[in-house]
Amino acid sequence: MAKLSGNYEVLYIINPNLGEEDTAAVVARFKELAESHGTVTEVDEWGKRKLAYLINDLDEGYYVLMTFSSDPAFPAELDRLMRINPSIMRSIIVSKEA
Repeated sequence: MAKLSGNYEVLYIINPNLGEEDTAAVVARFKELAESHGTVTEVDEWGKRKLAYLINDLDEGYYVLMTFSSDPAFPAELDRLMRINPSIMRSIIVSKEA
């Protein structure tokens, strides 16, 4: 039988050169997108942190961890949208199935 929904975590890094308002807008956009396709459990903004290696000549990024549940097709679409957004430096989506 096909899964109807799943629990997921997405960790993404936003370009630290964006202003506070722009960073908040990016976080809000992805939260609203996840809410429109399921339910958001938590959005944990870790803030600016040092990167392990340079990405686009930057040594820090703004980290956000979001936990949500949705249908199994949505994480692929979310990943696609994060990859084409120039404000997102890196992202990873994992399933939280036990």
